[in-house]
Amino acid sequence: MKVAIVMGSKSDLPVMQEAIDILQSFGISTEVDIVSAHRTPEKLVDFSSNAHLRGINVIIAGAGGAAHLPGMVASMSPLPVIGVPVKSSNSIDGWDSVLSILQMPGGVPVATVALNGAKNAGILAAQILGSQHPEILQKIVDYKNELKDVVLKAAETLKG
Repeated sequence: MKVAIVMGSKSDLPVMQEAIDILQSFGISTEVDIVSAHRTPEKLVDFSSNAHLRGINVIIAGAGGAAHLPGMVASMSPLPVIGVPVKSSNSIDGWDSVLSILQMPGGVPVATVALNGAKNAGILAAQILGSQHPEILQKIVDYKNELKDVVLKAAETLKG
């Protein structure tokens, strides 16, 4: 099992690192790369068309600004693609990224998470893999139980 994590530029790495970290915590291998839809179109075509041949199961693609990367990857790959809109220095408060990834034409789905929501993208990728791999599914169940325990403990502290 392997998840590819691609981003439009190195400046997206601090956001995308959250996906890398959560996937590694679930024991899922990652392949991380920079693939610019606008500056390296040949690399984009090669990556997208061949990811499934390299053993990739899910792709997480993050980009800011015009954010064409997730949609272009999805247009060429048979794999599930999760798009992460990244709030970048040249974005319109992140809305350009969100709308570029969210508003895909019929037949080219991109599952879109919140602005800078790479952690949720990693969790979603793990859930996709968990539907076919019981050991990953159990790690997701355990993780969600940990989240529940944090909330229950916080609620108890309010009661005194």
